[in-house]
Amino acid sequence: MQINEISKMMPNLMNPGKVEGNSGDGFGSILSEFVSDVNKSQLDADKAAREYVTGGDIQIQDVMIAGEKAKTSLELLMEIRNKAVDMYKTLTNIQI
Repeated sequence: MQINEISKMMPNLMNPGKVEGNSGDGFGSILSEFVSDVNKSQLDADKAAREYVTGGDIQIQDVMIAGEKAKTSLELLMEIRNKAVDMYKTLTNIQI
């Protein structure tokens, strides 16, 4: 497992100027891709835990790493959601 995996999951968010230049890639598609990546990490953690419990060829540290990766990416997704909701509320409260 590499330390820079989270940055690989969100390459377009790291370069905001690059997002505008891509045709068809908007915040919605980036967010949708990130949600699918979070879902995949949750499924991978579940698979690793099931394999460990059934006596498969996996070490406990690999199960813990997969679980923490899934937890961290879910927490990041929740924070992004919270910030987006706060931004929407702020924008709707702006009076012209």
